[in-house]
Amino acid sequence: MGKGGDGAGSQETEKKELKTFSWEEVKTHAQRTDKWLVIEGQVYDITSWSQRHPGGSRVISHYAGQDATDAFRAFHNDLSAVKKYLKPIHKGSVLPGEQQPESSIEKDFRNLRDTAEKMGLFKPSYMFYFVVIAHVLVLEAMAYLVMREFGTGWIPWIVALLCTGTAQVQGGWLHHDFGHLSVFKKSKVDHFCHYIVLGVLKGASPHWWNHMHFQHHAKPNVMDKDPDIRVESLFVVGKEMPVKVAQSKKNSMPYNWQQHYWFAIGPPLLFPVYFQFMLFRHIFTRKLWMDLFAVLLFFARFLYLYIPLLGWGILPFYFAMRCMESHWFTWVAQSNHIPMDIKSDEEEPWMKLQMHATCNVERSFFNDWFTGHLNFQIEHHLFPTMPRHNLYKITPLVKSLCEKHGINYQVKSLYRAFADIVKTLRHSGELWYSTYQQLYS
Repeated sequence: MGKGGDGAGSQETEKKELKTFSWEEVKTHAQRTDKWLVIEGQVYDITSWSQRHPGGSRVISHYAGQDATDAFRAFHNDLSAVKKYLKPIHKGSVLPGEQQPESSIEKDFRNLRDTAEKMGLFKPSYMFYFVVIAHVLVLEAMAYLVMREFGTGWIPWIVALLCTGTAQVQGGWLHHDFGHLSVFKKSKVDHFCHYIVLGVLKGASPHWWNHMHFQHHAKPNVMDKDPDIRVESLFVVGKEMPVKVAQSKKNSMPYNWQQHYWFAIGPPLLFPVYFQFMLFRHIFTRKLWMDLFAVLLFFARFLYLYIPLLGWGILPFYFAMRCMESHWFTWVAQSNHIPMDIKSDEEEPWMKLQMHATCNVERSFFNDWFTGHLNFQIEHHLFPTMPRHNLYKITPLVKSLCEKHGINYQVKSLYRAFADIVKTLRHSGELWYSTYQQLYS
């Protein structure tokens, strides 16, 4: 009887501790040391939990003071397993009278996701991924065998460079799949494969990638939240950033010429210079020794294979490989985002947020392979855990929903997508220049 009474009393106390909060109060908890968010009408204190969040502290913090319902569902496959981590940080609920009614677009999008699940579009094809893995390994083997069998003259050197550079890019699309937990049913298996592909085969830090990439997905093209557009030290993008940079009197770069120097310091140097520095800084500042071990395995393998063939020539070969990879990745990745809306956080519904920041490239066998199916960037951003080989299947339904709600669904040719990067950089640079001239001339 005593034990039963204690249990009932404990449950009653717990119920009393859970409170109701107004949205006005929730929004005040959006500080660095005080962060709440809302999922399905329930309020959670993520202040301490954010530091242990597997996706990184910033990605979850970007929704502090906001409704994170659709973002929460988008990033997690097994909701029942994840929700157990929410219980200890549960504060209460939003006041019944202030529960935000489900908007038409939110309701339709959630129904669309349910439809995608019923269609089996979140189930991967293991044969597809076997072929992807196999062709990456074959390319890596060909790069080594060509120089071993035919020497290091300029023809086998170039052939080997093309093979290993292509393997690195295609491995990049592959690790992206593992990173988004879209290959296996158990996230632990995806995480392990992510370490193997990104760490051992590509020489980068999985933790660093998670930290950066999930922020991008959570708030794409949102200033001060998407790390992919924190580029004002070199470039200004969109319409808001050029004006803000000009108003701050910043003229350290000739931004009105950025469409020209983009070709010199953008695509060619992102991987071989900036990424190499940033990933090692991330590893050492956060003491990520498992990541360091995986990266060192990559360099040990690379040096073991190519020093006997190239000697000191391994340095220009490595730089050329990274430069090729950087060009390929940067043009593909930025073609879907830089020409789109770039603005401050307006707390838009998930679908509107993603649609304003993404566009697609036409489907073809080459485009699918060349971009790792990121030519379906819209669908990937709406459903980041969906296996990439299924993205085209949901496209007609996404288009239909966009038409219903008057949302622009952009599809471009690969050439136009690349050209729009340069065009957008020119327009943003001109906006910075005209604003700066008006204010300070």
